[in-house]
Amino acid sequence: MQMHAPRRAARVPPMSIWTRIADALAALAKGEPLSQVFSRLRTDPERSVGFAIAVIALGAKMAKADGHVTRSEVTAFREVFHIPPAEEANAARVFNLARQDVAGFEAYAEQIARMLHGRPEILADLVEGLFHIAMADGGFHPNEEIFLTRVAEIFGLTPREFNRIRARLVCDSEPDPYDVLGVSPEDDPAEIRTAWRELVRQTHPDQMIARGVPPEALKLAEKRMVAINRAWEQIQAGA
Repeated sequence: MQMHAPRRAARVPPMSIWTRIADALAALAKGEPLSQVFSRLRTDPERSVGFAIAVIALGAKMAKADGHVTRSEVTAFREVFHIPPAEEANAARVFNLARQDVAGFEAYAEQIARMLHGRPEILADLVEGLFHIAMADGGFHPNEEIFLTRVAEIFGLTPREFNRIRARLVCDSEPDPYDVLGVSPEDDPAEIRTAWRELVRQTHPDQMIARGVPPEALKLAEKRMVAINRAWEQIQAGA
């Protein structure tokens, strides 16, 4: 009798990050509890998916805070998340699902804060991503400030940490270099230098990826590094 080698089952390609995000948001839209959806995103390989969902869901809800979602805000979304041509349809589905309404943003923020408990750097990264989307249309609406202030409170950011991010990204005035570094002019010069060096370390791409920031969001790090170094140069020039 002729023996045949057993057939190997066809390998199912892994779902892209966009497909997994779309599926999770669709589950939320159908009423599946937040805790149940996010419980599937706790393992390390999927941490970046959880972070991406947080940015998209909260960002889309914040974009609705001023009453409408503009094309520039969608463009900002694309700047934060590189979208391969083959994933355009899934990415569009993700954003459309997320921006259906503003209601419930605090529940999202609370769930994310629990999911990332003990990871303040990731929570700060998320607030930075939200600021980036908020500023995409060239203005900073009072409702967006209220939204972001509340999210930061839920995340446990201190007022100084919140102001540090705001100073870098909100262009309503020339940023104070001390605010950008999260220090005070009265601080010892050595402490200011230490704060600058720590921010540079935290902003290095390897550090950001290690703490769960998806590669698609690293464009924010480039802008952050420019602002941090510019602030340090301004402080040195005025010393």
